Amino acid sequence: MVTLRAAAPGTSVVACNTCRHSAEAREDGDGARGGARLAAALRALQASDPAYAAVSVEEMPCLFACGDFCTVHLRAPGKVGYVLGRFAPGDDAARAILDYAARYAASETGQVPFKEWPAGVKGHFLTRTPPEGFVVA
Repeated sequence: MVTLRAAAPGTSVVACNTCRHSAEAREDGDGARGGARLAAALRALQASDPAYAAVSVEEMPCLFACGDFCTVHLRAPGKVGYVLGRFAPGDDAARAILDYAARYAASETGQVPFKEWPAGVKGHFLTRTPPEGFVVA
């Protein structure tokens, strides 16, 4: 049974906290899941830098993207959402994700021009999802 809990309003990065550490390993050498490490890095960076104040960090178990370890879902009301994955859990990935998320938060529809994408998110997009009540034209 799925239990839902309220999340922060507005733009958020939802990290899968049960994701594999990598394509080869479920956990790292310390027994930690990659998703848990990425979620912790995202939370720490978001809390330490006011540039990310418009983005909340949430986490949940399993985004069902298990073949694409260390996944996050970027979402906001009325905007196209994105699932990104195949990140190495840590500070570099967290910064790239939050840098993109800050640009996403500032956008009208969730579309960020490619020239503004941080290098660390290029090649990591898995899906885009339309907001409720809309499809992309």
